[in-house]
Amino acid sequence: MSTLWLNGRLLDAARARIDPADRGFLLGDGLFETMRAQDGAVPLLARHLARLRAGADVMGIPFEATDAALPKACAALLAANDLVSGPAALRLTLTRGPGPRGLLPPADATPTLLLAAFPAPPPRPPATAAIVTIRRNEHSPTSRLKTLAYQDQILALKEARAAGAEEALMLNTAGRLACASTANLFVVTRDGRLLTPALDEGVLPGITRARVLEAAAKLGIAAEATRIEPAVLDEAEAVFVTSSLTGLRAVVRIEGRRAPLDADHAMVRRLAEAL
Repeated sequence: MSTLWLNGRLLDAARARIDPADRGFLLGDGLFETMRAQDGAVPLLARHLARLRAGADVMGIPFEATDAALPKACAALLAANDLVSGPAALRLTLTRGPGPRGLLPPADATPTLLLAAFPAPPPRPPATAAIVTIRRNEHSPTSRLKTLAYQDQILALKEARAAGAEEALMLNTAGRLACASTANLFVVTRDGRLLTPALDEGVLPGITRARVLEAAAKLGIAAEATRIEPAVLDEAEAVFVTSSLTGLRAVVRIEGRRAPLDADHAMVRRLAEAL
């Protein structure tokens, strides 16, 4: 990452500057999108920008960058970092910008918009997972926003790793399944249904989550966004998690639960191929 795009300009990363009074740095007052690029473009950019705008509306953060300008910015940044051939990754970060001390935001916010590009992560093998004690607060509006405040996810993943698992499965305050540390969760039942926690269970409206549900409808797979008790995992045929960068990642074992899960389930293969 030698070049960044910051507030409309390409800059050498060593020269880029974020104001020390930026509320994103001080208070986590901001949002971000992590996007997959292919051959110098971001195929799902419109979906990511729509989610970012929706989150900015909830938080009251001005977001004035246009949908016409940002594809050009992505393309220019990828080219500047020699990432125009094959897959790559981009992160778009929006903060409210600098402000005075205190929690209340300034009336005349000057947002910070930062775009960074990276090589795409390599394909990841099926994961082991553990249900952790860190809970998702489904009553908070931020549980459905991709905010900069990720401490719960960090603690959840650390707890899972301490238990010998690679991924954390988080419950909500009602004790039902919500999500993985940085991914949405899907369960394939013995009777051939595809289940995923509903958005009001404290779930981020994932871009890949939506695409999986769309693909399931086209393939005639019975899919439902619903409330899922942890006991459902004991009867599951397959479990997988989804994110924009990793796509569909199978879960092969859940600590303390029935094992093994089918890491090469036919339904999951069909969905992955459809994406």
